[in-house]
Amino acid sequence: MAYKSIREIFEHNERWIEARLEEDPAYFTKLSRRQVPQYLFIGCSDSRISSEAIMCAEPGDVFIHRNIANVIPVTDLNVLAVVNYAIEHIGVKHIVVCGHYGCGGIKTAMTSSDAGVLNPWLGHIRDVYRLHKGELNAIESPEARHDRLVELNVLEQCINLVKIRDVQKALLKKKLRIHGWAFDMKTGRLNDLHFQANRIAREVIDIYNVL
Repeated sequence: MAYKSIREIFEHNERWIEARLEEDPAYFTKLSRRQVPQYLFIGCSDSRISSEAIMCAEPGDVFIHRNIANVIPVTDLNVLAVVNYAIEHIGVKHIVVCGHYGCGGIKTAMTSSDAGVLNPWLGHIRDVYRLHKGELNAIESPEARHDRLVELNVLEQCINLVKIRDVQKALLKKKLRIHGWAFDMKTGRLNDLHFQANRIAREVIDIYNVL
């Protein structure tokens, strides 16, 4: 839905409230109670991606963090705060890192152009390209190369998760699972990248043990 004015948004909000109350008079009373989602979803800020929609989730089902190209820098306080709150205070059982094919952040990171203030952020994605340069440069199709970098970026961000103290604690207690997904906007399908959390966690924690 394309809104022509801010006023239209508030009008739609009123209609939405009426529809929810018609379905369930206690809808907002239930919604205002303490959130207990089982999932933390870390995705891209792209306006075409709705985590609730692609997961068929309702409000309260998913704790969400989004940024350009679903990057998880281990020095970013925003990401660290979200992960800490999700694990220590909400008690999520799953963390999903979800990228998407056609990601503009990934495409920009694949070029050598100056992106201004985005340069430091895109550097995290370019690090992923550097780690997998041989595989990526062997892919002739630019679109296929982009799609593969989307997937590799998701997997590397999953690895970055394992470097975080709160995640290590939860993994060692077997209270958390990590998943890497890629969303295809052309088909609406989620692609499970089968992140091997148990094996990789052991390897990563051996080196990045912060406990």
